[in-house]
Amino acid sequence: MVVLGLAGCTAAMPPPPDPTPAAPQAPESFTMVATGDVLVHQGGPLTTGAMRDGGYDFAGVLAPVAPMLREADLAVCHLETPVAEPGGPYRGYPSFAVQPEIVDALAGAGYDLCSTASNHSLDDGFDGLVRTLDALDGAGVAHTGTYRSAADAEVPRIVDVSGVQVGHVAVTFGLNGVPEPQAWMVDDFDVPDVSEVLADAARARAAGAEVVVVSVHCCREYDLEPSAEQVETVRALLASPDVDLVLGHHAHVVQPFERIDGKWAAYGLGNHIAQHSTRGYATEDSVIARFTFTRGADGRFTVTRAEAIPVGIELGDAAVRVVPADPATRDRVAAVLDSRGARTAGLEIVTP
Repeated sequence: MVVLGLAGCTAAMPPPPDPTPAAPQAPESFTMVATGDVLVHQGGPLTTGAMRDGGYDFAGVLAPVAPMLREADLAVCHLETPVAEPGGPYRGYPSFAVQPEIVDALAGAGYDLCSTASNHSLDDGFDGLVRTLDALDGAGVAHTGTYRSAADAEVPRIVDVSGVQVGHVAVTFGLNGVPEPQAWMVDDFDVPDVSEVLADAARARAAGAEVVVVSVHCCREYDLEPSAEQVETVRALLASPDVDLVLGHHAHVVQPFERIDGKWAAYGLGNHIAQHSTRGYATEDSVIARFTFTRGADGRFTVTRAEAIPVGIELGDAAVRVVPADPATRDRVAAVLDSRGARTAGLEIVTP
């Protein structure tokens, strides 16, 4: 209906107020991708190939897979090592202090959130730990697992994913024997006792997290199968109503995915960025995990689709890149991922 005002006859009626805009609806589903260990080994094409004008640019390392990361609603990485001061000095294995430019590359590739609890968290002392958190903050990447203060450590890490509150807990099984000056600096635990991890997950849930993801840095390196203690740890975590998904790190090789009582675990996501001194398929094969969470009739989110995208670390003479897997790499990775029945349980192996 069109209403015409008659000038000079009656006072004009004030226009009706604009209706209050409806609050945006939280999505009924969202996607999350997660990847493996980020280790900037020194003295090879991973670093020499990234040298630019007196600094470093690692964007090219991740460029081939960045579109897969950016298209997810939430991308989660595992920054295993502390960063050094700009300009160095830099150190690699066994006690890392790496180029801070790696954080810029992670942010540029699309990562939103990183776990930082690992056996290398205190390789460069507390100063290195704080420097790493400062670098992540400066790049706009959220983080959990290491902290600047006791008060900071008590705050659950929750990120807003298009209106869905996602909590993240990250823990490590040790610090390579490096003393931890204060117990709050790094979230660690004694395998397989997950009582403190579950307490953190419960705090995140109580603070409003609708989904809680736990990143676990443990147990045996270079083993394609999880250890008995690792399996026990994962099962204890997933038995809790406060934990929805477990992501594993530290093995430096891909390990199986498994669906346990309706929830998923990735025992080991392998390396994401690395250049080990000993070459081999196992440490150069990798995977991007992709999970779709959907809200059910009870209001809770669960994983309704689990996908694995095999990728590889391409170690060239002049540069290192993370690239989609060739057929041989895909088959190797798929066989490992499926060794505990993941494909029968619904895991999809995806070729980008």
